[in-house]
Amino acid sequence: MKYYIMFGPPGAGKGTHAVALRDKYNLCHLSTGELLRAEIAAGTGLGIKAKALIEKGNLVPDEMVEKMIEKRFNTIDDVQGFLLDGFPRTLGQAADLDKMLAERGESVTAVISLMIPDEMVHARIRGRAAVEGRVDDASDVVIQNRINTYHAQTEPLIEYYSKQGKYFEVDADAPTIEENRARVLGLMEKINK
Repeated sequence: MKYYIMFGPPGAGKGTHAVALRDKYNLCHLSTGELLRAEIAAGTGLGIKAKALIEKGNLVPDEMVEKMIEKRFNTIDDVQGFLLDGFPRTLGQAADLDKMLAERGESVTAVISLMIPDEMVHARIRGRAAVEGRVDDASDVVIQNRINTYHAQTEPLIEYYSKQGKYFEVDADAPTIEENRARVLGLMEKINK
């Protein structure tokens, strides 16, 4: 089983390009954002707690996210692998994921990092909020908090996975989705050679 991680700042296109990778490589796309939004929509206890945190631009506690992911690992088996989108976001989560996979006799295959500058993060998230009506993406204060959280808590994963030889970066700042998708698919082909 292959385990890929989609990595990058908010608005880099992780969810957008994960769909193309999912379809081409027969992967199960696990978006923590989508999993959490489903919990929120269902009004579960986890969803109510998650909603309050997300609306302030904060991260949901690791154990909540990890339980959702492990459940998918244990119940989905008709794929070539998993594509994690939005997890891990911290060094603690990365260590927990390594442990979770080691218990299965597996490990992370590769980290696909989509890189865009902070100004583009603001523009893309505002655009997404307008199109999708996502209230959690509409405020500049919340967007800046998400960017700051990414730099402080998530960027250290670059060094973590680089030391393992599993970190691969691609510029995702082209003007069109198609150009960025071609870059991402090209990187994935190099990884899988």
